[in-house]
Amino acid sequence: MNDRKSIRCAIYTRVSTDLGLDQNFNSLDAQYEGASSYIKSQAHAGWIQLRKRYDDGGFSGGSTDRPALQQLLTDIQEGRIDVIIVYKVDRLTRSLADFAKLVELFDKHGVSFVSVTQQFNTTTSMGRLTLNVLLSFAQFEREVTSERIRDKIAASKRKGLWVGGVVPLGYKAKDRKITIAESEAKTVRHIYHRYLELGSINALLEDLRKGKITTKRRSLSTGKVIGGIPFGRGPLSHLLRNRFYIGEVKYKNEILRGEQKPILDRKLFDAVQTKLDQQRQATATARSNSGAFLMGLIFDDGGNRMTPTSKIKKGVRYRYYISTALIQGESRKAGSAARVPAPLVEKLVIDAVQKRLKQNENDAALVVRDHIARVEVGLKTLKIHLATKASERKTTQKSQRSKPNILLVPWSKPSSKVAREIIPPARSSRRIDKRPIRSETRAKLVQAIAQGRCWVDELVSGSVTSTQQIASREQCSLRQVNLTISLAFLSPTLVKAAVDGHLPRGIGISNIRDLPYLWAAQHRSLGLQA
Repeated sequence: MNDRKSIRCAIYTRVSTDLGLDQNFNSLDAQYEGASSYIKSQAHAGWIQLRKRYDDGGFSGGSTDRPALQQLLTDIQEGRIDVIIVYKVDRLTRSLADFAKLVELFDKHGVSFVSVTQQFNTTTSMGRLTLNVLLSFAQFEREVTSERIRDKIAASKRKGLWVGGVVPLGYKAKDRKITIAESEAKTVRHIYHRYLELGSINALLEDLRKGKITTKRRSLSTGKVIGGIPFGRGPLSHLLRNRFYIGEVKYKNEILRGEQKPILDRKLFDAVQTKLDQQRQATATARSNSGAFLMGLIFDDGGNRMTPTSKIKKGVRYRYYISTALIQGESRKAGSAARVPAPLVEKLVIDAVQKRLKQNENDAALVVRDHIARVEVGLKTLKIHLATKASERKTTQKSQRSKPNILLVPWSKPSSKVAREIIPPARSSRRIDKRPIRSETRAKLVQAIAQGRCWVDELVSGSVTSTQQIASREQCSLRQVNLTISLAFLSPTLVKAAVDGHLPRGIGISNIRDLPYLWAAQHRSLGLQA
């Protein structure tokens, strides 16, 4: 009696393009038939073919994100397959790194891998070596092909040819040629003329919104329609700068003559560029003169730009950043923090960037200009996008765990009633200033309290063994570490008052550190009611 064990064989096929897949007998069928014949030739060894097919049509071998391959791997992990049959090794993957991971998975589950045309078996060391060599050549071929495609696209762009991509408003693509869509072209001309008349992108945005002029509507191959939404500041700025509308194309740093017909005459286009440059210069000058260093760079977490404003109360000028959605009367579209104190946010942002870069630049405007690309204000977090120059400087640091171009800074918006709500002084205490703590002092104090609590957590968890270790790491004195840690033991009332800005003016880090551990005694030391 023959007790030979059956070996379950699964066939995997793949082609990179979906061209020809609608034919009665396509490339996937040819691969499947070749692999099926090979399995039949091994019937004497107990090989049997599984009925389930694993076909990936139109998927690149440079990635393992393919539906049939993922199903194959799932079935392997569930123990349903003994041998994988492919027509050629590169049908499985063209990436040497991905291949190594796949072979590791196969070995883990006792699955062999066979190529019909090359007849290699991964269960032997020689077979594995040969396959690695083959995959190296397959990856090399893929990279060379990619380089050829990039070179072809570059050559086409230098000739001004349309190579595909998103078709700008005012044009339509047909038979690999781009032509003018006259109705949309009128919209483009209208936008350019209105910008010259209004002289401001913000005013133009409002004008387009009132006129119900939207972005280009595009139909995807799936039938889904995208676009047709109100313009945002970014897309509108891009449209006003797009040289495509005067028959030119930009490739890297070159301006080349394109094959498309121009929608705009050069005189109108140049006038708009001059106006945009003047507006940008005016914005930079206004930012410098107003002291609002983040003007043009700060947004709420709803995506709305925030603009600087100020208010004078009792002879004192208070600066804020306010969401444009709030200014335009669309409070529902505003973010969670639509109005924030400018000095506090600017201080937190600049301190965080300087700490990341380990620099102490005295000119805040230079810090913003050289290192900050965007700031997003949330209810509890400031998200700082560093400029490329800053992020590139940090990507080489192995200790960096978060994304190198984004900083997340915890913060909380102070209460709008701080002017009337401070902790009252004790009756027998010395005279205390009844004005609230300055926002700059509050920011430093809250940051120091948070730092002290963080260091205490490290000591308690055992991630550091001593305050001396913290001092060495932070490059500061042991006394400074101990004084900062003492802030972690402030009474909850004092901590809340610091966060909300309810402490009286005159109380800062220097006189709130190293207080008695009894909470009532802390209040007495500061001359405040317990």
